[in-house]
Amino acid sequence: MAEFGKYLYCIIPCQEERTFDEAGMCEDGPVHTVCYNGLGAVISDSPMKQYESTRKNLMAHERVLERVMREFTLLPVRFGTVTDSASDIQDIQELLKSRFEEFQRLLRDMEGKVELGLKAFWRDEKAIFEEIVAENGDIRRLRNSLLHKSPEAAHFGRIRLGETVKEALKRKRAEEAAQILAPLRQINHKIKENEVLADRMVLNAAFLVDKAREPEFDQAATRLDEQFGQRIALKYIGPVPPYNFVNIVVNWKGPR
Repeated sequence: MAEFGKYLYCIIPCQEERTFDEAGMCEDGPVHTVCYNGLGAVISDSPMKQYESTRKNLMAHERVLERVMREFTLLPVRFGTVTDSASDIQDIQELLKSRFEEFQRLLRDMEGKVELGLKAFWRDEKAIFEEIVAENGDIRRLRNSLLHKSPEAAHFGRIRLGETVKEALKRKRAEEAAQILAPLRQINHKIKENEVLADRMVLNAAFLVDKAREPEFDQAATRLDEQFGQRIALKYIGPVPPYNFVNIVVNWKGPR
């Protein structure tokens, strides 16, 4: 039989214990808080195990955070954080006590703010490559020089062509990402530009925005879609918990 501990979702400002009407990672037992001096850890019962990053598990974790976010400013705890001892409640209270000032500071930083996400993708990747060739004489001449060569004779030239196109693609991506970000920089509190995950992706950014300015940000995103829509597909996400700006990591075996 598996031993049970407590699964941690997030840290919130909380004076008294609360229970939330949302199923946790393990459906046995409620999602509730353990409190210490005005801080609360949102937890639920869980087997002491390592959780795989499956869609089901990630969605269960995220649903709890989204439910809590309706009422509280929160600090997300890293996915899969489970206590590893029988004294789990005491461990959680010790966590809140030992990192009290850090959590209070981060909660002040996140107060009244939401995270919004924006991803941008070129609609026609082939057309972008054709633009690069048309705009760059060196690439065009190198490509043309390889057209009638055998695969063996063209081998190193094709490698150089690929590297040159990759650099040109990087520059074009940076230029167009800057155009998208320009009107949004005036609205957000912080920006985090994450790694682009495919050649088609132009931008993968998260924004920390004052709640009062969220409608303004929405309107700016709509105008960007109208401006770039035929060339670039925008995926607008949020509000979501501030995953990109806070990530609480807990070490149960050493200093918390």
